[in-house]
Amino acid sequence: MIAANDNLQAALDLLAAPDCALFLDFDGTLVDIAPLPDQVIVTDMLRVALPLLQARLEGRLALVSGRPINELDKLLAPLTFPAAGVHGMERRGIDGVVRRLTPPDFALVRQAAQGLAARHPDLWVEEKHGALALHFRQAPELQALCTDAMRVAVGASPGLLLMEGKMIVEVKSNAVSKGTAIRDFLADAPFAGYRPLFIGDDTTDEAGFAQVQSIGGIGLKVGPGPTVAQCRIASAEQLRIVLSQAAAAPTIGKDIPHE
Repeated sequence: MIAANDNLQAALDLLAAPDCALFLDFDGTLVDIAPLPDQVIVTDMLRVALPLLQARLEGRLALVSGRPINELDKLLAPLTFPAAGVHGMERRGIDGVVRRLTPPDFALVRQAAQGLAARHPDLWVEEKHGALALHFRQAPELQALCTDAMRVAVGASPGLLLMEGKMIVEVKSNAVSKGTAIRDFLADAPFAGYRPLFIGDDTTDEAGFAQVQSIGGIGLKVGPGPTVAQCRIASAEQLRIVLSQAAAAPTIGKDIPHE
């Protein structure tokens, strides 16, 4: 059982409420961070809890991730959910159709990232539709070098925004964010008219927290670090327990058991 402070209790109450629309980050939130993105482990507890929660919320559960939607689908197969990928550059609603926005020009950013990776083999460049990430988890001493080089490239590239995450420097369109993705979900069925709860763990999730809280919802931060989120839970492991408890509740609207 999870001990709940007053702030966390607000998030638990909304998760159990009949008017909740649930939005979930993936890495560091539903799954523990791994050395490489394809090494994350989706636990059996999570595989059971997510579809039960989706059913109890009458479809109002969506993933909001920096990963592409097709990666989320592979990791969660055979499960699929409404999802926003690449920080909102692509979005799949309840109808199952994936809609992608036109990305800005990444030429200078790509050149800078690939140049660094060529000189430092422990760096890894990940290209996605409308985003590019430079991972330095295997070489944390190169953080400043990576950040400075990418900031220069972004400064010369209109329409792009640099984000610093956990052992990663990521560049994306400045026109989208997890906040805009959640906003767009809330304009459509089955999410429209419901109170949002967004759960995330990283700096890239701050826009999502700000968005839901600006309209009366709740942001729940997983783990330590500064945040605008109103509520916090200690770890992804504890969150998985909470989600499992919520999924096992007799009906949405019943209290989630906790100590």
